Amino acid sequence: MTPTLVRHHLRQSGSSGSNDPSAPAGPCGRARDWAEIQERMLVPLYEAVYDRVGVGPTTRLLGLGCGSGLALLIAAARGAQVCGVDADEGRLDLARERLTPDSAREAGDGAARATLLACGSPERAAAPEGAFNLVTAFHPVGCVSSIEGLTASLVTAAGLAERGSPVVLGGWGPVERCATASVLRVAQRLADPLRTTGGWRPSGRDDLEDLADRAGLRPDGSGRVACPFGYGDLPSAVRGLLSTGLFDAALEVTEAAQVEKELSEALHPHQRPDGTVWMANVFRYLIART
Repeated sequence: MTPTLVRHHLRQSGSSGSNDPSAPAGPCGRARDWAEIQERMLVPLYEAVYDRVGVGPTTRLLGLGCGSGLALLIAAARGAQVCGVDADEGRLDLARERLTPDSAREAGDGAARATLLACGSPERAAAPEGAFNLVTAFHPVGCVSSIEGLTASLVTAAGLAERGSPVVLGGWGPVERCATASVLRVAQRLADPLRTTGGWRPSGRDDLEDLADRAGLRPDGSGRVACPFGYGDLPSAVRGLLSTGLFDAALEVTEAAQVEKELSEALHPHQRPDGTVWMANVFRYLIART
């Protein structure tokens, strides 16, 4: 299993234009921070779901909000044929680095990459062979800017899958079992609700079931998975959490230095004597059927 504790990383100069780890990251830097620091925190969720639905050589997977492709990479390592879509081109570039064979990159095989990963909505996806037989939407429901948009994407994706295929939805577990919730409230408080949408909100008990119902899907099982967030030091924790996009609304209306200061203060109670930062969390998943 991929370790969830992330040791300190110096930001690469190509990501943000600076090797200073305290320098504010731009969109490219945050995409790199997501791939290098934050994305692996959800590996226990990915693996639990793949074990539950039996991902293997016969799986044709469509990942919605695939980010920088770690969940797809894990599925591909199990033999699955994978395809992903995401709205963030920066994260997709990193996914292409992970998922495109070295030989194809050297040959400049853009066509092969285009069939594997697409920027935008699910209709741009193409199943490697035939229809998909698994759809995943691991991005937590409480972290998307538009439930209507996510619902529409699920409806479209379900139409690309074989009838009866599992559609897996991911989300935060109960607030009282998610230590990171207290930290994410900083994003909620700093964001001006009159000027922004999106950001983080606490999860409701039936969020995933309600989303499945909106998309015309039939619930067929669920589970909970421990996903602790672990960082080598406080700067890495700040960078990792800022890379999630949950603080973007706050950054639109508050200076970056102020957001980072308040985020650091919220993280202090979770810092251990050795400098590492640990937060216990529980995530939920729902398996629905088309």
